Amino acid sequence: MMRALEGTRVLDLSRVFAGPVCAQALGDLGAEVIKIENIKIGDDTRGMGVPVHGNDTSFFLSVNRNKESIALDLNSEEGRKIALEIAATCDVVIENFKQGGVEKFGLDYKSLSKENPGLVYCSISGYGRESDFSHRLGYDLVIQAEAGLMSLNGEEGQDPLRNSIAIVDLTTGNHAAQAVLAALFARERTGKGQYIDMCLFDCGLSLLSYYGNNTMWQGENPKRLGNSNPFVAPYGLFEVKDGAIILACANDGQFKRLCEKVLDCSELVTDPRFAKNSDRAANRDAMMEFLQPRMNKFTRKEFCDAMMANNIPGGEVRTLLEALHSDEAKSRGMIQKVMHPEAGEVNLISSPLRLSDSGIEPINRPPSLGENSRDILKRILEKSEAEIQSLIDQGIVEE
Repeated sequence: MMRALEGTRVLDLSRVFAGPVCAQALGDLGAEVIKIENIKIGDDTRGMGVPVHGNDTSFFLSVNRNKESIALDLNSEEGRKIALEIAATCDVVIENFKQGGVEKFGLDYKSLSKENPGLVYCSISGYGRESDFSHRLGYDLVIQAEAGLMSLNGEEGQDPLRNSIAIVDLTTGNHAAQAVLAALFARERTGKGQYIDMCLFDCGLSLLSYYGNNTMWQGENPKRLGNSNPFVAPYGLFEVKDGAIILACANDGQFKRLCEKVLDCSELVTDPRFAKNSDRAANRDAMMEFLQPRMNKFTRKEFCDAMMANNIPGGEVRTLLEALHSDEAKSRGMIQKVMHPEAGEVNLISSPLRLSDSGIEPINRPPSLGENSRDILKRILEKSEAEIQSLIDQGIVEE
């Protein structure tokens, strides 16, 4: 089965999270992704997370599958020359250097596109390359704060909270991949590449979605509501015998079935405080006082079974281990086993993409630092074994 981006070559000059997420997404779709890493330490994430073996960690493995690694000294003239030669063969380049960083190495879009006019070049930064704030460093936590996301997260009357997952980095990486795909599609019609300027702040702001629009229209900041929703009720967390469940009644029909079929409190359906969704949202606390005691008689499984039987959205509040080992994860093949040459069998979360005629299998494990250096130099740049060994001996390339 031919993969969607088969025959497309990507140079991944990025590190840490957002850029690698973008490159990984393209690799999942079949692109050949070549990752240039710092010859001494590799990607920063090789020092983050749970150690797997050597310089491979759980963090690095999570965003670098379906890639090849070449460890290169970009501070050397010969190292920069090799990077430029690789870039000249690529359809896509992804970078997230500090402002001015790629220019120092001659790996910027203006320089590369002179020799490669069909190049799709994606820059990822905190506040945009073309911005009054281009000099500022951008990290997920900072953007969660400055884009207003933290102000929405947390319990009423308590301090703002960050999302534990780096949602801005993840969103930016996936939006960047979307932009690259659009640029590649446009190139099919025009023959020209283009420059993509992605930034974390823009993507963080875009996550505000309806919250942002409601706030602009109302002219006031929303209150933090914890797990509740300001527009829909009942919508949130409830305690049961053996833990907690999430209930998400999005319309009056679902609430009616909840009361009549599951909780045996049909009187709430005709109570004017709860008859319509807008009424329930306005009287959320009073409604919770009625519903919570009725939840206490259920286990998580019992309640979720009743919800499914009556077509009401809800589910268990699971731990990470419960979610990763769940039947839902197994049925979609979301956890895949790959063989690490030293650590043995390793579990990785798979891509969520499912294309009927352009599969994303097989998954290639994330590479060790410089694992593919020799092959890349030989296969792509057609260097001899003697030339490759000389580069290794000089400390320009590591394997």
